[in-house]
Amino acid sequence: MSVLLVTYDLNSPGQKHGQLLEELQSFAWAKLSESSYAINTTLTPDQLFERLKQYLDTNDNLYIITLKKPWQGYGPKDVNEWLSNNLSF
Repeated sequence: MSVLLVTYDLNSPGQKHGQLLEELQSFAWAKLSESSYAINTTLTPDQLFERLKQYLDTNDNLYIITLKKPWQGYGPKDVNEWLSNNLSF
């Protein structure tokens, strides 16, 4: 398993935001910011992108990045604990 950072901007009203969130939240996840999620998955970044690209239009942005320790941040205690418990070296 690995933890992937998924960060996105759906740039037009009426986008498939709810469907994208539903797909992201089908994994073990932590919300890092308004449009950034850390998810724990066996999928590679390429495989996850293939699953998520159906929710994108040509003017949207979506990046998937592998997360590892060490990390540093400031935010809600439950998110910090999730990252500490799920990220590996």
